[in-house]
Amino acid sequence: ITGANQTENGLVAVELENGAKLESKTVILSTGARWREMNVPGEQEYRTRGVAYCPHCDGPLFKGKRVAVIGGGNSGVEAAIDLAGIVEHVTLVEFDTKLRADQVLQNKLHSLPNTTVIMNALSTEVLGDGSQVTGLKYKDRATNEEHVVELAGIFVQIGLLPNTDFLKDSEVELTNRGEIIVNDRNETNVQGVFAAGDCTTVPYK
Repeated sequence: ITGANQTENGLVAVELENGAKLESKTVILSTGARWREMNVPGEQEYRTRGVAYCPHCDGPLFKGKRVAVIGGGNSGVEAAIDLAGIVEHVTLVEFDTKLRADQVLQNKLHSLPNTTVIMNALSTEVLGDGSQVTGLKYKDRATNEEHVVELAGIFVQIGLLPNTDFLKDSEVELTNRGEIIVNDRNETNVQGVFAAGDCTTVPYK
């Protein structure tokens, strides 16, 4: 899909990449969201071979192993807490100088014996042996020193990106994060265009 706009006859026109146009009285946009990536060397190479984005789905695969969680928001800290009950050790890596998660989650994380928190750190490379992840390289943003954490898994928890790039030049209103703005009836600003799910401004993805 390359766009969704109102036509002169009151219908909504949806343009497809192959040039075809569909017209309808009603369109529901529910394109979801994707995990935000670190965009560092090795991430794509070791995706599904140690680099993961869903702690609930993939956490059990790392039972008894050492892992890292990237991201200190609620989702990152919750992931670290959950994983700590499965894996040998969890290292949480946060870019900022403080965690952004709710204090109650931070307290729980700090109470666990098999967790370490590294802050003010920029993840720079996923390391591997050609078949599996073996470590994470990061840079201390205060000293510019590079460090390596040896581990078997890296869980990236730095947010979601809504799948709405195709709407950038359309009449459908988006937030600065690219989320489709909807009201409590799931209506967008364009008559006849509705939206639902993780691609919208719904508060809990």
